[in-house]
Amino acid sequence: MKAFPPPEKGQVRYVIHLPEQPDESSFRVELIVGQTVQIDEANQYFFGGQIEAESIEGWGFTRYVVSELGPMAGTLMAVDPDAPKVDRFISLAGGPYLIRYNSRLPVVVYVPDGVDVRYRIWRADPEAIKAEAG
Repeated sequence: MKAFPPPEKGQVRYVIHLPEQPDESSFRVELIVGQTVQIDEANQYFFGGQIEAESIEGWGFTRYVVSELGPMAGTLMAVDPDAPKVDRFISLAGGPYLIRYNSRLPVVVYVPDGVDVRYRIWRADPEAIKAEAG
């Protein structure tokens, strides 16, 4: 972790340690950055912003940075004003953000305070399916 600087003021550093896999080229990691907010259930929402991959000078390792969570936007379906609000995790627009799977290095993500990082492991089917010419 020496290569990864501490978070700047107003940021949080998340560190993800991936388990070793027999064929890591068949895996990807999806980074999901967002925030839990109280909102209606009917509309689809997302935050502006982006994940930027930065190389750490002198080390060559990659860190992922979200400098700010942009404004929240969403669909405009009419909702009963008396309908209860629910807690929902709202993520950045434009996903999925997939990165290479590498269990030898941690995945390090810097985000603003109050923002959460989640991740999902994607696995490729070991059998490739032949496409038909047409």
